[in-house]
Amino acid sequence: MNIDTHAHLVPESLIEALAREARLFPSVTLSAGPRMAFGGAPPTRPISKRLSDLEERRQWLKEARVDCQLVGGWTDLFGYDLSGAEGADWARFFNDHLKRETARFSALLPLATVPLQDGMLAARVLEEAMDQGFKGAMLATQPKGVGGNLDDPALDPFWEAASARRAAIFLHPQYICGDERLVGFDLLNAVGRLADTTIAVSRLLFSGHLTRFPGMSLIVAHAGGALPYALGRLKRNHAIHKSEYADPTHGFSRLYFDTVVFEPRALRFLCDVVGADKVMLGSDYPFAIGDPDPVRIVEETPLTAAERRAILGETAARVFHVECHCGA
Repeated sequence: MNIDTHAHLVPESLIEALAREARLFPSVTLSAGPRMAFGGAPPTRPISKRLSDLEERRQWLKEARVDCQLVGGWTDLFGYDLSGAEGADWARFFNDHLKRETARFSALLPLATVPLQDGMLAARVLEEAMDQGFKGAMLATQPKGVGGNLDDPALDPFWEAASARRAAIFLHPQYICGDERLVGFDLLNAVGRLADTTIAVSRLLFSGHLTRFPGMSLIVAHAGGALPYALGRLKRNHAIHKSEYADPTHGFSRLYFDTVVFEPRALRFLCDVVGADKVMLGSDYPFAIGDPDPVRIVEETPLTAAERRAILGETAARVFHVECHCGA
């Protein structure tokens, strides 16, 4: 069974509900595009029709030889710019629509969004989602919308809940990465997201979060950005600051990674560094910079049969507790 662990979905019913009743959320506005704006922040990028089109997705899954797909929301719509209370209401609203939408197509398995701007409320919404059958949650790397750190002590209640519930947490970079040099050449997508992920997870490694909260499984998008390549440098940084920082080796050994690298040599290197049992199939569907044929890179990479089985689905089935009845 081939399981895609990295994909996005925006329920069409959610957009329709906002269009019908604009006053549902005082700080959320829907405009042409369609676009949304949260808490006075600038409008999002236009919401692609492919994010909501289940029939096109169904056909793509068949052609891509993917049996099950874990789907989170879109980071532009996570609403981290809202106040904590309104952000929690928005997350519940989004999760309700996502759960109903994925129920229409059994190959899709939902990942919740949580109000990461408030650690206590994020923990509560995660608990509610897990009780409703969600397979885990998808987080963005900047809990303030633009800015903030995942190792902020105010978020410890969320990490405690994730650990207690043995939740699978998929970590995805933000689009805005705060570096003016990324303007032009679509560098935000090409390299900015990799840098954003590398910084966010490095902080979690040096803060010791991945050993303090051992029950959760943290899956990192885009093969971990630069983390696998930079592991030696992270170790060296710890060696000269041993009394100040946690050993990144321990936390790194607990991470999981998707396959969105596009290059068989890079995937083989990733497996050599982290172990093929820590790597899971990913596509980043439906975005153009995602992998349109994610199984192919696994087939073209020098792997043993056991490694290939682990990457294509065995590890994901274990981490996300997947029992997929495909096709409906």
